[in-house]
Amino acid sequence: MVSIDDVARLAQVSTATVSRALSGRGTVSAATRERVLRAADRLGYVVSAAASSLATGRTRNVGVVVPHIDRWFFSTVLGGVAAGLGPRGYDITLYAVPEDAEARRAVFETAVRRRRVDAMIAVSLKLDDDETRSLLELDLPVIAIGGPNPRLATLAVDDDAVGRTAARHLLDLGHRRIAHIGAAPEFDREFRIPTQRRQGFEATLADAGVSLTTALFAPADFTLEGGARAATQLLRERDRPTAIFAASDEMAIGAVLAARDAGVRVPEDLSVVGVDGHELGEFFHLTTIDQRPHGQGERAAAEVLRALEPTASAAAPADDVPLSAASEASWSQEVGHGERGAGRGRAGVLPFELVVRETTAPPAG
Repeated sequence: MVSIDDVARLAQVSTATVSRALSGRGTVSAATRERVLRAADRLGYVVSAAASSLATGRTRNVGVVVPHIDRWFFSTVLGGVAAGLGPRGYDITLYAVPEDAEARRAVFETAVRRRRVDAMIAVSLKLDDDETRSLLELDLPVIAIGGPNPRLATLAVDDDAVGRTAARHLLDLGHRRIAHIGAAPEFDREFRIPTQRRQGFEATLADAGVSLTTALFAPADFTLEGGARAATQLLRERDRPTAIFAASDEMAIGAVLAARDAGVRVPEDLSVVGVDGHELGEFFHLTTIDQRPHGQGERAAAEVLRALEPTASAAAPADDVPLSAASEASWSQEVGHGERGAGRGRAGVLPFELVVRETTAPPAG
């Protein structure tokens, strides 16, 4: 069996240096760390999780709290978290927060407090005071995706700006009768993100002098089927819309399919815009506002690593997608550093990008 002494001999360093390099604790130069990692990889050396935890007080495990695990957005964010943490030797413990109030309370008051993790990431959860306190009392780094929560370091997309961007794109194409597929109340609990998108969308239409009526809004459940049902309802209107802005790509794809079933051509008779950057968007040639959920997970992982391994200079992943105008000014600002363990990493506004494809065009005539 390969031991830490074998790694030290091959890397020509002390066993203490190997321990610091592999655990992320203590000062080790980048060159030495790389030499140790190469030696460990060559020998097939794997650090014992139990032994490492006893020696360092670290579990090399990060907890991730999510409201859903069977939705594309959340699974994609989790994929980004795993991509950021896995190469650094961290495992992930997933806490799914149920809708039932008692079961949700048990997650925060029991499961989370077992302290089996080194840090926490909360994804698109509106935490109440008790839940926030449960996380803060762990005295660990906590990063939240979605917000705001003034007591936690938070990474968030400006959803009001997302709605405004969608509206401006359709207005610039010449559309004036524009419908919106948003969230039904039961699907708008966490931070009211769909409501923020709708508010930005409607404010931009109002600024352009476009009248708003209840007939131009249809609620759905953020699924393809829900989007199709909502679009079918909108397309039955006597004066049907020439464009639809859906609050998610899955609902937007549902709208495209519903239009095809109704004999409505996309984009000749109906333009459709979604939000997310869903992997199926390219297949359907969908115009979307890409909020890079995988990148959100990577960025959260980078913030956790920066807090846990400050000497390793963990940097946020490079992002070649330009920021929105609203996000550009605040990208470098420190946001929501919060209390105790919550404020150990940088937080800020996440980027998004309008990706124009073939589902949007000027209205016919």
